[in-house]
Amino acid sequence: MIRSDTVRLRLDAAGAATERPISVAIVAMGGQGGGVLTGWIVKLAEGAGWVAQSTSIPGVAQRTGATIYYVEMMQAQGGRVPVLAQMPTPGDVDVVIASEFIEAGRSILRGIVTPDRTTLIASTHRSFAIGEKSAPGKGLADGRAVAEAIGTTARYSILFDMDALATAHSSVISSAMFGALAGAEVLPFPPDAYRAVIRGESKGVAASISAFDAAYAKAIGTADDADAEPAPIRAPSDRRIGAPSSGRAESLLQRLNNAMPLQATAMARAGLTKIIDYQDLDYGSEYLDALEKVHWLDREIGGHERDYALTLNAAKYLANAMTYDDVVRVADLKTRAARHQRIGNEIGLRPGQLFETTEYMHPRMEELVGLVPARLGRWLKGQHRLYAWLDRRISKGRRVRTYSPGWFLLLYGVAGLRRLRRASLRHAEESARRRDWLELVFELAPRNYALGVEVLKCQRLIKGYSDTHEGGVSKFGKVTAEIARIADRDDAATWAQRLRNAAIRDGEGADLDGLIRTLRSFA
Repeated sequence: MIRSDTVRLRLDAAGAATERPISVAIVAMGGQGGGVLTGWIVKLAEGAGWVAQSTSIPGVAQRTGATIYYVEMMQAQGGRVPVLAQMPTPGDVDVVIASEFIEAGRSILRGIVTPDRTTLIASTHRSFAIGEKSAPGKGLADGRAVAEAIGTTARYSILFDMDALATAHSSVISSAMFGALAGAEVLPFPPDAYRAVIRGESKGVAASISAFDAAYAKAIGTADDADAEPAPIRAPSDRRIGAPSSGRAESLLQRLNNAMPLQATAMARAGLTKIIDYQDLDYGSEYLDALEKVHWLDREIGGHERDYALTLNAAKYLANAMTYDDVVRVADLKTRAARHQRIGNEIGLRPGQLFETTEYMHPRMEELVGLVPARLGRWLKGQHRLYAWLDRRISKGRRVRTYSPGWFLLLYGVAGLRRLRRASLRHAEESARRRDWLELVFELAPRNYALGVEVLKCQRLIKGYSDTHEGGVSKFGKVTAEIARIADRDDAATWAQRLRNAAIRDGEGADLDGLIRTLRSFA
């Protein structure tokens, strides 16, 4: 017989299991006050004599996941302190608060929103995830699916743009979420108890109370909707779309109107405006030269029967190809007056106030070599030891105070280099890629009109700069090479679309490579 020396204590139930804690789960991204809101809920419960406990499970940085905060609260009975859980259990959560709409959807997928008990409070605004922003095409999550799921999985829901409401009251979203929680009336505490918690703070009390009251009124249905969700503030752009700034610009617009079919005129005007804003009027003329050649081909091969789809897509994607992101473009955008004003509007800057921005930049030797004249750039790339030595000294992360005099003047000076851009190595490389791309269109479109359109749409794969740009160029090369190989197939356009969509969805190339192997197995 085996003897056990373990001491066993009696763990009899303290009483009938008729009481249970109230559980609240909060999903919030960094900087949105999820920790503050959690602290307020704990103070609210403890101020009423309840026992409350909070925990948090950190998410991943750079907006790839939200932090989950969890609060349980319960009244002590007979001098006994309850034992509370440290994380939400699917099917056992009373309130879920989401600081962003897709995070509400993720809460549903986690199983913590259930129709028999959960009140879901969520802001309807979007803060796009890294995966959504970096997708070569439209990578946005489908908010409609979340809205439909909320209708069937939550017992009760409160949904409105809490971020816009908080901004309108010069506060942050945590105040609005706290007000919505009070308005949901799921916790046994009066609204004044919530306000008392906020008044216990050391700063921003008036703004927080204002946002709280507006969100509370919205949640209980007494708010004036015209005041509750103001229209978003828009900073004026540096240039008006389609507005010529000189007689020569007017002549380019007249040339465009005379040359382009009605179906493509609006897109071509937008493309021309983008080109001129990016570089200059000469570059705009070059854009029209290339676009007119595509339209000539389109007419020759019967494009009028297809609403000139070839010309329309060329107007869009040729403009995107010619306005590639480089160091000059980044510096230009960061030093524009409209950007400074937009940031001031977003943070609620008041008259007499100043602000600073600190941005993380990590230039690489590749980007800087792209700025120099093409011959010099090719020579530098051939000097491997020198190139590596320079790269070790240049490729470093830097924190840049954009609007400090020194950094602003440096960025402004780099932006001024756009006058030299067309002689640079990067421009030569982009022009060569663009030329090969259009040559493939001219080769395939007469044989298969739809396939020519699909080749034009492949430009969607190239975006951004640095590693993002390199990855897009790699996928673009794979997809266009495979399209050229299968061009004689009757279903080539269908496969071209599948290849492009696979490249757009694919993060590491595995899905695209697998589709290419599948396609080649048919041969």
